[in-house]
Amino acid sequence: QVQLEETGGGSVQAGGSLRLSCEFSGDYYSVCLGWFRQAPGKEREGVAAIYTGGRSTFYATSVKGRFTVSRVDGKNVVFLQMNNLKPDDTAMYYCAAKTVFARELVASSYNYWGQGTQVNVFS
Repeated sequence: QVQLEETGGGSVQAGGSLRLSCEFSGDYYSVCLGWFRQAPGKEREGVAAIYTGGRSTFYATSVKGRFTVSRVDGKNVVFLQMNNLKPDDTAMYYCAAKTVFARELVASSYNYWGQGTQVNVFS
Protein backbone atom coordinates (compact mmCIF):
# COMPACT_ATOMS: atom_id res chain seq x y z
CA GLN A 1 0.00 0.00 0.00
CA VAL A 2 1.11 3.54 -0.77
CA GLN A 3 -0.66 6.59 0.63
CA LEU A 4 -0.40 9.93 -1.14
CA GLU A 5 -1.47 13.48 -0.39
CA GLU A 6 -1.18 16.45 -2.72
CA THR A 7 -0.89 20.10 -1.70
CA GLY A 8 -0.07 23.37 -3.38
CA GLY A 9 -2.92 23.97 -5.79
CA GLY A 10 -4.55 27.35 -6.21
CA SER A 11 -5.40 30.10 -8.66
CA VAL A 12 -2.81 31.98 -10.68
CA GLN A 13 -2.71 34.33 -13.62
CA ALA A 14 -1.46 33.01 -16.96
CA GLY A 15 2.33 33.16 -17.07
CA GLY A 16 2.61 32.55 -13.35
CA SER A 17 3.96 29.60 -11.39
CA LEU A 18 2.80 27.07 -8.83
CA ARG A 19 4.54 24.23 -7.04
CA LEU A 20 2.63 21.10 -6.14
CA SER A 21 3.83 18.70 -3.48
CA CYS A 22 3.01 15.04 -3.01
CA GLU A 23 3.84 13.39 0.27
CA PHE A 24 3.80 9.62 0.16
CA SER A 25 4.17 6.76 2.60
CA GLY A 26 3.94 3.01 2.57
CA ASP A 27 5.83 -0.24 2.33
CA TYR A 28 7.81 -0.28 -0.89
CA TYR A 29 11.32 -0.67 -2.22
CA SER A 30 11.01 1.60 -5.23
CA VAL A 31 8.00 3.22 -6.79
CA CYS A 32 7.16 5.27 -9.83
CA LEU A 33 5.40 8.50 -8.88
CA GLY A 34 3.32 10.23 -11.50
CA TRP A 35 1.47 13.52 -11.78
CA PHE A 36 -1.79 13.48 -13.69
CA ARG A 37 -4.47 16.04 -14.37
CA GLN A 38 -8.09 15.97 -15.36
CA ALA A 39 -10.16 18.86 -16.62
CA PRO A 40 -13.98 18.72 -16.67
CA GLY A 41 -15.21 16.59 -19.57
CA LYS A 42 -11.73 15.36 -20.42
CA GLU A 43 -9.80 12.17 -19.78
CA ARG A 44 -7.14 11.97 -17.13
CA GLU A 45 -3.82 12.98 -18.68
CA GLY A 46 -0.31 12.02 -17.64
CA VAL A 47 1.82 15.11 -16.97
CA ALA A 48 5.11 13.94 -15.48
CA ALA A 49 6.67 11.02 -13.62
CA ILE A 50 9.78 10.13 -11.66
CA TYR A 51 11.16 7.04 -9.95
CA THR A 52 12.12 7.08 -6.29
CA GLY A 53 15.07 4.82 -7.02
CA GLY A 54 16.65 6.95 -9.74
CA ARG A 55 16.70 10.25 -11.56
CA SER A 56 14.79 9.42 -14.73
CA THR A 57 11.94 11.81 -15.45
CA PHE A 58 9.15 11.70 -17.98
CA TYR A 59 6.99 14.53 -19.35
CA ALA A 60 3.99 15.02 -21.55
CA THR A 61 4.76 17.01 -24.68
CA SER A 62 2.30 19.71 -23.59
CA VAL A 63 4.29 20.57 -20.46
CA LYS A 64 7.87 19.83 -21.47
CA GLY A 65 10.07 22.84 -20.80
CA ARG A 66 7.51 24.39 -18.43
CA PHE A 67 7.01 21.76 -15.73
CA THR A 68 9.69 20.02 -13.67
CA VAL A 69 9.18 16.94 -11.52
CA SER A 70 11.69 16.36 -8.75
CA ARG A 71 12.25 14.54 -5.49
CA VAL A 72 14.49 14.93 -2.45
CA ASP A 73 16.79 12.08 -1.43
CA GLY A 74 15.74 10.54 1.84
CA LYS A 75 12.42 12.36 1.95
CA ASN A 76 9.06 11.00 0.91
CA VAL A 77 7.98 13.96 -1.17
CA VAL A 78 7.79 14.69 -4.86
CA PHE A 79 7.32 18.13 -6.37
CA LEU A 80 5.84 19.41 -9.59
CA GLN A 81 7.12 22.89 -10.38
CA MET A 82 4.85 24.50 -12.94
CA ASN A 83 6.06 27.63 -14.72
CA ASN A 84 4.59 29.75 -17.50
CA LEU A 85 1.16 28.40 -16.72
CA LYS A 86 -1.57 28.62 -19.33
CA PRO A 87 -5.37 28.56 -19.01
CA ASP A 88 -5.28 25.09 -20.64
CA ASP A 89 -3.37 23.86 -17.57
CA THR A 90 -6.50 24.35 -15.46
CA ALA A 91 -7.45 20.96 -13.98
CA MET A 92 -7.52 18.80 -10.91
CA TYR A 93 -3.99 17.51 -10.41
CA TYR A 94 -3.38 14.08 -8.93
CA CYS A 95 -0.34 12.29 -7.59
CA ALA A 96 -0.22 8.55 -8.21
CA ALA A 97 2.13 5.68 -7.47
CA LYS A 98 2.84 2.21 -8.76
CA THR A 99 5.42 -0.49 -8.22
CA VAL A 100 5.35 -1.86 -11.75
CA PHE A 101 7.61 0.11 -14.06
CA ALA A 102 7.09 1.32 -17.66
CA ARG A 103 4.09 3.20 -19.13
CA GLU A 104 4.95 6.06 -16.81
CA LEU A 105 2.33 8.48 -18.16
CA VAL A 106 -0.51 5.99 -18.48
CA ALA A 107 -3.10 6.51 -15.75
CA SER A 108 -4.54 3.00 -15.94
CA SER A 109 -1.17 1.51 -15.01
CA TYR A 110 -1.17 3.18 -11.56
CA ASN A 111 -2.47 1.48 -8.43
CA TYR A 112 -2.53 4.25 -5.84
CA TRP A 113 -3.97 7.75 -6.06
CA GLY A 114 -4.21 10.87 -3.95
CA GLN A 115 -7.33 12.98 -3.62
CA GLY A 116 -6.13 15.70 -5.95
CA THR A 117 -5.51 19.43 -5.75
CA GLN A 118 -7.17 22.03 -7.97
CA VAL A 119 -5.16 24.34 -10.22
CA ASN A 120 -6.91 27.28 -11.90
CA VAL A 121 -5.11 29.46 -14.42
CA PHE A 122 -6.92 32.60 -15.55
CA SER A 123 -6.05 34.92 -18.42
